[in-house]
Amino acid sequence: MSDDRLDLDAFGDLIERPDGGIRRDAEERRTRTGLAPGALGRLDELGEWLAAARAQVPVKPIAQPRMVLFAGDHGIAELGVSARPAGSAHTLVRAALDGGSPSAVLARQAGVPLRVVDMALDCDATELPGEVTRYRVRRSSGRIDIEDALTIEEAERAFRAGMAIADEEADAGTDLVLLGDLSVGGTTAAGVLIAVLCGTDASVVTGRGGAYIDDLAWMRKCAAIRDGLRRARPVLGDQLQLLATVGGADLTAATGFLLQSAVRRTPVILDGVVSAACALVAQRVAFRAPDWWLAGQDSGEPAQAKALDRMGLEPLLDHGVTVGEGTGALLALPLVQAAAALAAELPELPEQPERPQPES
Repeated sequence: MSDDRLDLDAFGDLIERPDGGIRRDAEERRTRTGLAPGALGRLDELGEWLAAARAQVPVKPIAQPRMVLFAGDHGIAELGVSARPAGSAHTLVRAALDGGSPSAVLARQAGVPLRVVDMALDCDATELPGEVTRYRVRRSSGRIDIEDALTIEEAERAFRAGMAIADEEADAGTDLVLLGDLSVGGTTAAGVLIAVLCGTDASVVTGRGGAYIDDLAWMRKCAAIRDGLRRARPVLGDQLQLLATVGGADLTAATGFLLQSAVRRTPVILDGVVSAACALVAQRVAFRAPDWWLAGQDSGEPAQAKALDRMGLEPLLDHGVTVGEGTGALLALPLVQAAAALAAELPELPEQPERPQPES
């Protein structure tokens, strides 16, 4: 891909599907373990997917998973579409860094390193560690009902930042990424993206968000998504402009991350509605890219269900967890690890010698 200008069309050529021949080899190996067909349910499918993604039969167990959370504030939160105050996403980031957020607790319990990337937090950059803020594009994304979230130059910077982080993780040996977000107003931007890409109305995709809003806030959120949709439809054919118009720096970076992870053959577990929206934009760029992703859980957000259905992804879990922040992906990780371990370690039965046929 050229270093001078961002050519999204190149992803369509760079991204290949996981190796179908390897997947068939993994399936055949599974039949030689002696377990009855279907005895392991979806774990068989997951094990074969991982083998194809990592081009190994038997597949190696997952050794270096990593949680990546893209963080940002969204100007649309000023309209009261979130239960959290506008501009307060930095408090979510601080809780995650200090180990007190749900995702930090689960990541610690699972032994998964957690990486937070500030793309557009509405706070002074000096309040957070340099490794968190070094890719920041701006303070908060614009109010998408009346203005663009980003300039096109800012969108390209954010997209390239996501690509760079995907390369850093692949180069470091990360073999499975858990993708989430830390945002205030992010589910509203996600709703606009999913509605415009699925050709549906605002009310169909408007959910209650991770902090669960009341009815009045839901109506404000629905109106904000409706107004964002009006601005999104004219730029539907240009995915980078779409992200600049109604996405935001964190969602744009996550989209670039997903596409470059697919280029680098790094599997990803998606968390909730925000990562699903980014994945849907990425699918529009490169139709083979979703073959590298799993949906961690059903968050209960109607927009997420729309997006996953469009991509043909079925959530691994449905526990009614709405907090977001990567928790759904983390909860799904043990299931994926179990599938990898079974595919890697179940022994094959020795071949039985053919019994001689009696002479006639």
